Amino acid sequence: MCTVMCTTGGQIGIDEFKRAFALTKHRGPDDTRVVPTGRGIMGFHRLSIMDLTSDGMQPFDLKGSRVICNGEIYDFKPLREDLKSRGYSFYSGSDCEILLPMYFEYGTDMFAMLDAEFACVIYDGMSGEFIAARDPIGIRPLYYGFDKAGDIVFSSEPASLLGICEDIEPFPPGHYWKGGEFHLYRDMTAADEVVGGDLDEICRGINERLTDGVRKRLVADAKVGFLLSGGLDSSLVCSIAARESGEKIRTFAIGMDIDAIDLGYARKAAEFIGSEHTEVIISRDDVIAALEPVVRLLATYDITTIRASIGMYLLCRAIRDNTDITVILTGEISDELFGYKYTDFAPSAEAFQEEAEKRIRELHMYDVLRADRCISGCGMEGRVPFGDLEFVRYVMSIDPALKLNTYGKGKYLLRKAFEGDYLPDEILWREKAAFSDAVGHSLVNDLKEYAEGLYTDAEFEERRMRYDHARPFTKESLLYREIFEKYYPRQSGMIADFWMPNRSWEGCDVDDPSARVLSNYGDSGKPV
Repeated sequence: MCTVMCTTGGQIGIDEFKRAFALTKHRGPDDTRVVPTGRGIMGFHRLSIMDLTSDGMQPFDLKGSRVICNGEIYDFKPLREDLKSRGYSFYSGSDCEILLPMYFEYGTDMFAMLDAEFACVIYDGMSGEFIAARDPIGIRPLYYGFDKAGDIVFSSEPASLLGICEDIEPFPPGHYWKGGEFHLYRDMTAADEVVGGDLDEICRGINERLTDGVRKRLVADAKVGFLLSGGLDSSLVCSIAARESGEKIRTFAIGMDIDAIDLGYARKAAEFIGSEHTEVIISRDDVIAALEPVVRLLATYDITTIRASIGMYLLCRAIRDNTDITVILTGEISDELFGYKYTDFAPSAEAFQEEAEKRIRELHMYDVLRADRCISGCGMEGRVPFGDLEFVRYVMSIDPALKLNTYGKGKYLLRKAFEGDYLPDEILWREKAAFSDAVGHSLVNDLKEYAEGLYTDAEFEERRMRYDHARPFTKESLLYREIFEKYYPRQSGMIADFWMPNRSWEGCDVDDPSARVLSNYGDSGKPV
């Protein structure tokens, strides 16, 4: 990952900017550049991924304009060739160098043309305007607020905006900001047409598009590794990558020291695909010690996000400390597209589709936030093949009646699309388990027990009532909220609410976000 930060007026001086900008150095440990534009300041912390030489350092400058971008542009080579035919020349191998020429040629229409995950800010030297944009899913983070003079300020993480902006908000995915307003350029939840064909054709389309999404994310000048939980999604990403890569891939799994459900499944998947596999074992003490650093890094109070992040963060930290890997592929976003355990209770196909649309719109506040912060917090870059724009567009356009669990197995279309020799059947057809549970049921139990010991019942009732927005409803959620408020006071609006199953559906009115509390959890937590 990298960090971008930009002020658009003269309220913030260079020393204050550097102080705030330094708080996100973990995202881009390789190099730093801070450049005044004459109307504001641009800053860039670099994590070298494409073109590891100094030529790839940002901001890029062209004709008095500048751009900073945290992103990967997967179709940059054909776009660069087209721009060359229009008279532009390029001096680096960086994918982001095409952005200013794209802007000069297409203006803000350029954003809808990109096959990318990105957050960028452009300074137009001709007009003196700033333009900012974020990818349609929000895989790359961007936040904004207004300084005391009323000028907008952008940053990859909210920590840099504290003390500068009174209120901090996430930049809406699929939008660009220009002329003081946000403009929608692409809505990934909008299905223009229903995908046609029979079940086999649809599954073929799923296979081809996910394979393409993995393939393009293998391209990097830095070394690539893979998180392998042993669940369906990460195992599919690893299996496809093992087929598409020209060398043995490196996979990593994590589990608690007493009841790690997923380690056995991950081991079987790794043996099947022939990866170089590493296991990381953690204890209760590791979990409790990581809690406050993780909440600070995440900038969230959400229960399920924090639970799932602890194992992911500790695994990424182990990868950083013991390998030379810089790019990490993960399995996020499959559930939002194909269904969670709780979407088995969807009362209709229309309700299933509406829930999928809601989850895609909110992804940037939950699972995508988790993946970004856990990986970037360890000085690495995360890539999410299930978030490939063409793949998401295609799956969201499938008749939702086909995505309902009428097959006796959730996410049936995805499983059927990869029947054959991709994975052992016991993994391909394995029931879904929550990541925090699969790391070990004791992880969540340890967190709950720890929180229970911090508050009496009376203290819990008194302290939770201090919050009007997203009021804590368990001692665990109160603990997370109090840590959050310690570092991000009065900024709870950055997260819409607690991630929970749709409580309006029969069977889903529960008081815990874990699928473990649902009646259909079944064999999800069964060890191999």
